[in-house]
Amino acid sequence: MYPPIEPYDHGHLDTGDGHLVYWEVCGNPEGKPALVVHGGPGAGCTPGQRRGFDPERYRIILFDQRNCGRSLPHASDPAADLSTNTTQRLVADMERLREHLEVDRWLLYGGSWGSTLMLAYAEAHPTRVSEMVICGVSMTRRSEIDWLYHGVGRFFPEQWQRFREGVPEAERDGDLLAAYARLMSDPDLAVRAKAAHDWADWEDAVISLEVNGKPNAYSDRPEADLLAFTRICAHYFSNAAWLEEGILLRDAYMLAGIPGVLVHGRFDLGCPLENAWQLAQAWPDARLVVVDDSGHTGSSTMAKAVPAALDGFAN
Repeated sequence: MYPPIEPYDHGHLDTGDGHLVYWEVCGNPEGKPALVVHGGPGAGCTPGQRRGFDPERYRIILFDQRNCGRSLPHASDPAADLSTNTTQRLVADMERLREHLEVDRWLLYGGSWGSTLMLAYAEAHPTRVSEMVICGVSMTRRSEIDWLYHGVGRFFPEQWQRFREGVPEAERDGDLLAAYARLMSDPDLAVRAKAAHDWADWEDAVISLEVNGKPNAYSDRPEADLLAFTRICAHYFSNAAWLEEGILLRDAYMLAGIPGVLVHGRFDLGCPLENAWQLAQAWPDARLVVVDDSGHTGSSTMAKAVPAALDGFAN
């Protein structure tokens, strides 16, 4: 990873529908434009995400997606309306940000939920994307959501049972994610806080076997950020991200001509390697790099593979 750097410009983008989306730019003002698309949804961008890029060769742009990070209003406030926080609105925000910063084409980098958003943007605006580097492929299909919040529970039955018991008894045999979404909109902070911690405990269980990764990656964040993260995740996943099932994979042919590198951990239980493999088969210009010692939260090998992929596009 490259040394830490600080932004030389930042601001809030008015989306015109009640949101102020935080953005920042660092690196070389004359360098190759690159946009970091964070995961979650609702995780927010972090200083570490700047460090995969050579600051001498890249103009590095980061933004906090709606209602998280430094964007306003913040989803930790139950009064914040999430009805205008959808995949399609986030794609529009990215395009509005590109125009605001006067970027013609940019490289996209991100992973997990970020890969879903990157693919949705690139398939909507293929002429605006120069390359893509994805670390941990997710296309947020209903089958993937069901696996992450139910199927993978076969490896962690005790922890999944606690996740299930985090919602009211009458809702435990129904849509758990919709039930969590309702809990995260409760006016009682104690109710929201318990639901957020129950959710994070489950996410942490899924990554708990990753000996080279980051333990407790989901719960280890400030309380307000955890509340926002959980609320936005439940909001998105209970609505299948407002995406037609399988649409991103089906439309991957639209990425023809966009070079891509897919870096994926072989032992990623949350986003199984099959996701990346399927996308690589459908995307003519993508190269799949499988990291054998990594899961979803990475490893030292993955920490080298990602900058190597970005260096390869720094022209």
